[in-house]
Amino acid sequence: MKRCPQCNRVESDDVLAFCRVDGTALMADSGSISGDAGTMKLGSRGVSSEIETSVLPHLTAAEINGPTAPTTVLQPTPTPGTTGDLAKPKRRKTLIAVAIILTAVVAAVTAIVVDSYHLTSSGKSIQSIAVMPFVNGSGNSDLDYLSDGMTETLIKSLSQLPNLNVKARSTVFRYKGKDTDAKTIGKELGVPAILNGRMTQRGEQLTLNLELIDAQTENVIWTDQYDRKLSDLVSLQSEIARDVCSKLKTKLSGADERHIAKTYTTDAEAYRLYLQGRFYWNKRAGKGFERAENYFQQAVQKDPNFALGYVGLADTNEDEDRPQKKQYIRRALELDDQLAEAHASQGYQYMLDYNWVESERELKRAIELNPNYAQAHQWEGARLMMLGKYEESLASIKRALALDPTSTGINFYHGILLLVSGKTDESVQQLKQLAEMEPTFTWTHMWLSRIYRQTGNHAASVDERAKAFELDGNSESARLLRESFASRGWSGYLQEFIRLRAGQSEMHRASSTGEASILTELGQKEKAIEALSTAAERGDFWLFTIKTDPSFDSLRSDPRFQALIKKFDPPR
Repeated sequence: MKRCPQCNRVESDDVLAFCRVDGTALMADSGSISGDAGTMKLGSRGVSSEIETSVLPHLTAAEINGPTAPTTVLQPTPTPGTTGDLAKPKRRKTLIAVAIILTAVVAAVTAIVVDSYHLTSSGKSIQSIAVMPFVNGSGNSDLDYLSDGMTETLIKSLSQLPNLNVKARSTVFRYKGKDTDAKTIGKELGVPAILNGRMTQRGEQLTLNLELIDAQTENVIWTDQYDRKLSDLVSLQSEIARDVCSKLKTKLSGADERHIAKTYTTDAEAYRLYLQGRFYWNKRAGKGFERAENYFQQAVQKDPNFALGYVGLADTNEDEDRPQKKQYIRRALELDDQLAEAHASQGYQYMLDYNWVESERELKRAIELNPNYAQAHQWEGARLMMLGKYEESLASIKRALALDPTSTGINFYHGILLLVSGKTDESVQQLKQLAEMEPTFTWTHMWLSRIYRQTGNHAASVDERAKAFELDGNSESARLLRESFASRGWSGYLQEFIRLRAGQSEMHRASSTGEASILTELGQKEKAIEALSTAAERGDFWLFTIKTDPSFDSLRSDPRFQALIKKFDPPR
């Protein structure tokens, strides 16, 4: 900025050397914004040559338009030695013009300040927020589990607060690694505030930088840096949650305070191992579950009283080795009977026992303890779907989707609900959308294959099943399935599938119910009944589909089949 010493005209073009009004050589302007709120001062030659404008709550200058310039021009009080100069018409017009410009500038600055701090200075609480995936600034991708885990833990803590809407993990993690500005994120997610974090670890030293950003103006509301030892990881998470709540001006009840402060282990190493387990559990692909289970095991070995660690073990491949899974859940509830996740997992296991009364009780208890726990609503929707209560099931699944709209599992259940309730075309559309959203989720392709088989689209069925094998890392089986269909037709493909299934590990085998549907189609009714009986004994989640799957039409008159269907009669 430059200023004319003769007429006080301010020039923003630093290239100019002379005043465009009177030709006087321009001087560098040393004016600054005053430290006093709402006042701007220009010039450096004393009070006599200054013009001041103040932001006032009402307008007093008639020539200024109210909607566009909510400020007042205050004329300086003449002082000795300056009155004669200010009387010059040319200089007075120039000064008035400058004052009007300054007024507009102050109005703009004021609007920015007000917009930037309206969330906090007004005293109003921020009611929704997106906690974005913390950036791993350590330069070591092996530490992604730590930055991701700290993000997920904070989301979990904040989501338990009844007056705060926190975007779900699956929703915000879709922005991970993408250079998306806060305004765009705020608009897409419908939140007024974004919390960004950057974590670095150097040896035992952990540093976390946080920024709370106004999504509308992209201005920083609050920032802080936490320098801790890795051994302080557990207490750090609670401290961050309390600080964020404070900056959001969220009013916490005594129960809320306890939720925020609650820790499930005091052992930092056990907690770190648990975060590694969650990191691989969230991948839900390939050998991710196996690695997750290994880390959860290490976590509870390090701290045998770590309730969440046992829940992690129970929810990893939850349909397998069910007696052991039930033991994990019992241990978690012994340690903490207020743990919503443990009650929800218990409810799911009762579902697989077809014990509808106990399942309902446990799932409703989980929702009571944490109404924002999407997994509990998802499983409640599944329970109702299995009983044929489709409208009630849809309501529960929609509630789960409202909490976690991009969850792979919830969207998958939605697709299955559409299928069993007779909306086959909508089911296919839903599952195709899910395949685009999460291309590596094997179950989507397995069920698209099954639907295409039911509707007679054999080529598409083969292709989807082969994709599922490929995603499971079994490209050889995928090749054999495609070749069997090409050389021996549909019957040859079905026979090859049964042969391949027999050679698969339990983890990668299709459900016994799915196998039974293929055996029925091949005309092997007794083997199909045997497979369904095995499914019932094991607690196959998918057994309920025998009620609506047309593949089983030839078995419906068999009393053994009818007895299996009765397992899904609603309790009286």
